[in-house]
Amino acid sequence: MAFILSIFLAVSGCERDSRQGEIEAAPVAEQVAQELPPAEPEPPAFQNYTELGDLPAIRERGLLRLLAPRGPQDDALPREGLPSSEWRQLAEKFARSRGLEPQWVYVESFADLIPALVQGRGDVIATNFSRTEARAEQVAFTRALQYVRELLVTRSNVRSEDTTAPLQVAVRRGSAFAQTLSAEERRDRYVITFLDEPIEHEELLSAVAEGDYQATVIDSNLADALLPSYPDLVASTELESQRAIAWAVRRDAVELERALNEFFTAEHLLASQQQRRLLRDWEEIKQRRTLRVLTRNHPASYFIWRGELMGFDYDLLKQFARENDLRLSMVVPGPDVDLAEALKAGMGDMVAASLTVTESRRRQGMVFTRPYLKVTEQVIAAKSQEQEEHSGDTAITELLAGQKVAVNPLSSFYAHLNALAMEQAEPMEVLAVPGATTEQLIEAVVRGQYPYTVADSHLVAIEHTYRDDFTVVGELPGERDIAWAVRRDQPELLQQLNSFLDEHYRGLFFNVTYNKYFKNAKRIRRQQAERLRSGDQLSPYDPIVRKYADQADRDWRMVVAQMYQESQFDPRAESFAGAQGLMQVLPRTAQQMGITNLFEPENGIRAGVSYLDWLEQRFPRELPLDQKIYFTLAAYNAGHGHVRDARELAARLGKDPNRWFGSVEEAMLMLSKPEYYRQARFGYVRGREPVNYVREIRERYLGYLAVARQERSVREQL
Repeated sequence: MAFILSIFLAVSGCERDSRQGEIEAAPVAEQVAQELPPAEPEPPAFQNYTELGDLPAIRERGLLRLLAPRGPQDDALPREGLPSSEWRQLAEKFARSRGLEPQWVYVESFADLIPALVQGRGDVIATNFSRTEARAEQVAFTRALQYVRELLVTRSNVRSEDTTAPLQVAVRRGSAFAQTLSAEERRDRYVITFLDEPIEHEELLSAVAEGDYQATVIDSNLADALLPSYPDLVASTELESQRAIAWAVRRDAVELERALNEFFTAEHLLASQQQRRLLRDWEEIKQRRTLRVLTRNHPASYFIWRGELMGFDYDLLKQFARENDLRLSMVVPGPDVDLAEALKAGMGDMVAASLTVTESRRRQGMVFTRPYLKVTEQVIAAKSQEQEEHSGDTAITELLAGQKVAVNPLSSFYAHLNALAMEQAEPMEVLAVPGATTEQLIEAVVRGQYPYTVADSHLVAIEHTYRDDFTVVGELPGERDIAWAVRRDQPELLQQLNSFLDEHYRGLFFNVTYNKYFKNAKRIRRQQAERLRSGDQLSPYDPIVRKYADQADRDWRMVVAQMYQESQFDPRAESFAGAQGLMQVLPRTAQQMGITNLFEPENGIRAGVSYLDWLEQRFPRELPLDQKIYFTLAAYNAGHGHVRDARELAARLGKDPNRWFGSVEEAMLMLSKPEYYRQARFGYVRGREPVNYVREIRERYLGYLAVARQERSVREQL
């Protein structure tokens, strides 16, 4: 926007400087105009329509209509730094994540939002919208995006003018503030002035500051950004009102509401993980006790099997972390993100993703460890008798001449194939398929979508253990090294990784791990048969989990991640303490909720989700969504009392009591030491258990998200 504005000002300045110059230049401008191609016609203006359906019907139209109140300008662009700006970005990101084009639909006032939604003139109310009982009778609200206090704003001297007369308060018609002000206990203290015209918050505050109105009401999340510009105004909490800010859909739009709740949870947790962009070497990694590893979701490096995190790179680095008293955090960027760029940006401390050592990656700043695997790059085709007969007799350059070969543009194959094509008399066509994995490209070749692809030999070996519908028709020249990678400014981490590989390479641990993933055909077949490939089916109990998670506005995938942690999906599981069923709830706790027979899957899941809700209500409503999830999980494992002790201890130690990772979790670990638990109300706790519990559930949940992102990306490409 600033760039466009500067161009506009520059042009305006030229016009003011010399109209004569413009007249003299006209013939030249006409000549240039004649040489230019005709301008493309502008797309037609959006014509609204009536749609009362749920997400499937919205998908058919391809648009997600986002409702918001109109501002003084037609485009109603929100000011940066205000929640409305964040809501706008979030809403558009949600739409695109579902393959929909966002379309903003503006109404005149807040009072018009619900009628527009209910009448089918929009699909989602996506603005700073308060959840009230009256509104909830008309529309379905998502999980709260945040909780805010309603602040009464006046001039600093307004109370001294007349303390007996009711205060005249100006609010926009249709806003939730009117309900607060007109409550029975406040009717004698306030007189409401309703504003019908669109008005910005800044304009309303200016009117109060200038004396046009005695007071107004503003949400606390807006006040933080706006009130510093109005030194004569003061805000008070005398209304004693707190509300949830949430978005709304039609009451029968169940799928859309579920999709929004899942999106909010995923965005909060992914954002908190990706915010930690730290450029650090070994000493700081040791201080923070967490190694962040950038990886890909595929059968050689990192994948999910029956809810368990697995992979050759993952197992090796788990051992490395164990030997160095570190926690392992796997970071799976979007499939279109270059791992070299992610490493450079500090999204992780290292890369472990069956990465081929190449000069181009070195030029991007990667420094490689010693290699721990050697592979060849094999050309794959669909299985056919003709190819089996001739593949061994034909040079690979001749075989691929004039052919199409599909590969991921971020893979090493892409550059190798293009270099090879330059040597061919009839060059092959190298097709870039962003985000595609080896197995997805092999599947596309088998279906006939592409004639060829390329894959590393160790991945081909895995694929061959459980399918025989493709064949290797040749290899690209040369053997390739597979290694881990760090940045140039991490010499100490590089040394530690190389020392680990030197110690274990071809030793007992390394060989057992290698055989587990690349040699033991029976085990590989079992793992690959049940390896998670879709984000739509995570466990045998998904329909039940979805049912109760939807009722509680929870992301069902987080509940599944926790369910595996509790019982490994065994409905007959029982702990030494007597906890039972899929969610390992104590019978006495379930009885308080009116639930018995926890070995019955539906009862066990219902009890677990109900208990999560009960625990979440024990924490402050103002906590960010991701932190509330973490605290609730910790309380599920260790008890709410111990988590409260840990929060209080964190505050005493100068840490943030409202942040779990790196703060309250550290205090939780200390509560196993006498000098700390003797001062705690609930005493001793095995702090490592809830700390590991929360981390492992989060890692599994993020793994589920990575699978879903990969699947969605490739679905759009293939």
